[in-house]
Amino acid sequence: MIDLIVEPMQYGFMQRALLVSALAATACGVVGTFVVLRGMAFMGDAIAHSALTGMAIAFLVGVNVTVGALVWAVPASLGISFVSRRTGIRLDAVIGVLFAGGFALGVILINVSPNYAGDLLGILFGNVLGASWLDVLSVGCLAGGGIIVVGLLFQEVVFMTYDASVAEASGIPVRFLEYLLPLLVALTTVASLQTVGNVMVMSLLVVPAVTGSMLARRLASMMLATVGVALTAIVIGLYLSFHANLPTGPAIVVVSVTQLLVVVVVSPRRWSLLARWRRRTGSSEPAAD
Repeated sequence: MIDLIVEPMQYGFMQRALLVSALAATACGVVGTFVVLRGMAFMGDAIAHSALTGMAIAFLVGVNVTVGALVWAVPASLGISFVSRRTGIRLDAVIGVLFAGGFALGVILINVSPNYAGDLLGILFGNVLGASWLDVLSVGCLAGGGIIVVGLLFQEVVFMTYDASVAEASGIPVRFLEYLLPLLVALTTVASLQTVGNVMVMSLLVVPAVTGSMLARRLASMMLATVGVALTAIVIGLYLSFHANLPTGPAIVVVSVTQLLVVVVVSPRRWSLLARWRRRTGSSEPAAD
């Protein structure tokens, strides 16, 4: 049993994969909490898919794809809010356009490259086992930057998350924060691309946060639970990938979703809500004859 745990960590590629994944999971846990509470899940997915264009350009010119994704994702995240505010177009409509257009253009650009099939699979579904120490450093900078910003503006972001109008009346720069949150989503999305890939990045950003919301009521507790759930999914997914010869990104996602399903069944909140509903409807066990 001990050998099953120790053996994978004897390899450098597994050590780097664990570090990259843990950094990405921590950032996604922190930012993903606000993503779920603010109903911004689709924005994360759109930014990840549109970042494929930046990754494709970087791949074609021989630059690190993480750099390309970042250069594309940051303006895209800010542009979503800007276009919606200036034109009056619904935010979800702007996100949908970015989602479809960016992803389609990225696929076309990758198709230009010879031997694109294998590279496209790596970009779409992640290649965390191929992470270098430079990848560890870049993901650490992105994840750390996002976490630091949330820590510095935690009270303001929490206030705006729960009641934006009252927060604005209290002097909190709500408009600035409404641009900042998409930017944080972009940073955490790019940090996660190496781990689970372009297609499934939303699962790492959203699924642990939904699970955390089932386990805790207070926001700080929910955030800690979310980070714990994400890290657990990362570790179990990596070990499953190593021992069962499974693709790493999908294995992590399956573990994360399985965690959510288990929590939905056994969550104390679920049973509390059920008991409250039964009291409200007057439901009770039938009396014996």
